[in-house]
Amino acid sequence: MRFATVLFDLDGTLIDHLRAIHRSYSHTLPQLGLPAPTLEQVRRAIGGGLEHAMRKFVPEAQLAAALAIYRAYWDRTMLDDVELLPGAREVLTGLQARGVTCAVFTNKHGPSSRRVCEHLGIAPFLQRVYGAHDTPWLKPQPEYAALVLRELGAEAGTTLMVGDSPFDVQAARNGGLAACWCVITGTHEEHELQAAGADRVFPGLHEVGRELFS
Repeated sequence: MRFATVLFDLDGTLIDHLRAIHRSYSHTLPQLGLPAPTLEQVRRAIGGGLEHAMRKFVPEAQLAAALAIYRAYWDRTMLDDVELLPGAREVLTGLQARGVTCAVFTNKHGPSSRRVCEHLGIAPFLQRVYGAHDTPWLKPQPEYAALVLRELGAEAGTTLMVGDSPFDVQAARNGGLAACWCVITGTHEEHELQAAGADRVFPGLHEVGRELFS
């Protein structure tokens, strides 16, 4: 294997959680007198963490109230309508069989991320699951990647980032990682990921696996 460590983004990369996220926004915004967003509006907003995304829908004065409503609803419903993306389990099991260290490196809420990974049965293939509020940082801040590498005992030069957004590409760049491969199963299209500087862009994880294991 050319990579000793692989860091995976979660939403849009390993899992499809968009329907649950959209439902939570649709529950939250009307309570503040704001229109419910479309699925596409939510898809385009997410990626930089909940606070970053919520600011695209609510004024700053309503942000705290929106987050409180959203999080309470999310905690009750997050396991509804979540599923693994095609190829996720196969890639994780294949990497584990080859002795590669795998971890989740996401801006999704850390406790929620771990709960979802347990629910979907992929936690045993992951050394750690890092998410928002686990550290003071978010992607693409270099301190976040540095902490993850340090705790995993990984070297940046042998670590691959697999994600679905420019946040992932920039996080890999800022962290000095060997490469960032992206899939188009999440929030961005191929041309956007190429423009952001992704080293490779794949239709999905099946194709990532074929490249890794060839």
